[in-house]
Parts: sequence; C-alpha cells; structure tokens
Amino acid sequence: MAAITASMVAELRAKTDAPMMECKKALTEADGNMDKAEEILRVKLGNKAGKAAARITAEGVVTAFIDGSTGALLETNCETDFVTKNESFLAMARAAAELVAQHNPDDVAALGQLPYEQDGFGPTLEDVRKGLIGKIGENMSFRRFKRFAGDARLASYLHGTRIGVVVEYTGDEVAAKDVAMHVAAMKPVALTSADVPAELIDKERSVATAKAQESGKPADIAAKMIEGSVQKYLKEVSLFNQPFVKNDKQTVEQMLKATDTTLKGFTLYVVGEGIEKKVDDFAAEVAAQVAAAKSSS
Repeated sequence: MAAITASMVAELRAKTDAPMMECKKALTEADGNMDKAEEILRVKLGNKAGKAAARITAEGVVTAFIDGSTGALLETNCETDFVTKNESFLAMARAAAELVAQHNPDDVAALGQLPYEQDGFGPTLEDVRKGLIGKIGENMSFRRFKRFAGDARLASYLHGTRIGVVVEYTGDEVAAKDVAMHVAAMKPVALTSADVPAELIDKERSVATAKAQESGKPADIAAKMIEGSVQKYLKEVSLFNQPFVKNDKQTVEQMLKATDTTLKGFTLYVVGEGIEKKVDDFAAEVAAQVAAAKSSS
C-alpha cells in the first residue's frame, strides 16, 4: 500500500475541489495513483470534481500570426504571471509566432536557430531567449507550436494571452471568427463525435460504468445509463454538436450551414495545459528547516 502524504492530498484537492477527507479516501482506494483517485472522486461527487481540474497552473502566453492562408499558433512559457506582462517577453513571443509561419521550423530547437535580434541580443531567437532570461531573471521557453499552410483561410481568436485558437475554413470570415471565439469559451476536443479520441471515450465510459454499478440498477438499465452518459459526453465535447455561444437555439454546425461556411479544423492552446505544477509540502518544508536549525546549533 502506497503511503498517502499530505502533499498528495493537497494536490488532489486543488485539482478537484473535493473535501480533504474524500481526497484522502480516494487516494487510499487508488493506492496513491492520482489519475485513478480523480476518477473515483468524479464517480462519487459528480462533475464538481472535474471543474477545478481544468485550472491552469503554469504561466505564459499564447500568440498567433496570420498572413493570408499561412499562420501559426505558439505557446511560450515562463515562471510567473509578472513576466507575462513584460513587453520584451511579449515581443519575443509574438515574433516567434511570425517566424514559425514564415520559416516552417521542424521543432522548437529549429525555431530557436532562426535569425532574430531584439533588445541587443541575437543573432538567433535562442540567443534572444537566453539574453532575456539573464535580463529579466526568470526562465522562459517555447513549448509548442502549430503552423498552418494550404488552401483554407485562417481566423484566430486570443482570449487575453492565455487562450488562443486558430480555425481553418472556407466561407464567411465573421462566422469563422465567431467559431474561434466559441472554441476558446467551450473548449471542444474534436470537430465531431466520431473524431473524439478513443482514450477519452474509454475514460468517460469507465466513470459512467462505476456510477452505474454504484446505482444498484439492473444490468440492462445500467447498460442504458452507461451508453447514455457516453453519448451525452460526446455531444458536449464535439464542436459541431455544441450549442453556439452567440445563439444557443442552434448548434455550431447549424450556424455554419446557415452562413455557408465549412470548417476544416481548429487548434486550441491553453497556457500550461498538461503541465504539472510542483506542489510544495509546506509542513514538511518547515519541519526540515527546524531540523536543520537544530543540527547546526
């Protein structure tokens, strides 16, 4: 049996908003597995446990650049929110997105080798990054990017600096920009239900199965409950099935059809998504400092 520490309980509570004792029970039942414990809480507590899990802890900005049918979406990370308001950091992030669109680098390492000068640093983007680290006194890095090029038109939407969306479309520009804004607000995972990744469906089915088992319903009714939950989930996370944010009387698919617009794809970046932030065990840290003080006295 894995040891359940206070820091593990605190981390699960921060992710789920569940009561402390429920977090400890779930971790014990899951033998210390954080993901499994989170699923257990979702079964017991419903959707409340999933809401706080979407909170983003890492800092940084998302920048976009579009020039005709060529464009880029880029996430640049830093250590604190303070730096996300630094104009030199923002200028580098904006320039890096433009470099991605113009030069089509293979990866982040190749992006860093592209020619760029700023604030007296250069001659490459990597040199500028290192120079700003020294100047600002905080680590920063380019995490991920996507380049767009082809026959489709592009529209982007940035919600502040933390959420960025690019959609690929043909048709009406206003409709496309509205969809980009919708994606930022509703965060779909795929265009259609058929496009939702199998691993996400399997996870949802697992949660629905556990809920059905706890309900004590007969097997045939439980099976219908499970399938109903999965189908509801698929509609909620597929863009075309979502109620349009500007008019919830129609779906996004219906809005696009009404405006004679075809959506070929979308890319959504949320700053820090998927990054695990270090959770400090404050009590343990204090105890360690006290012990160190005693040993040195």
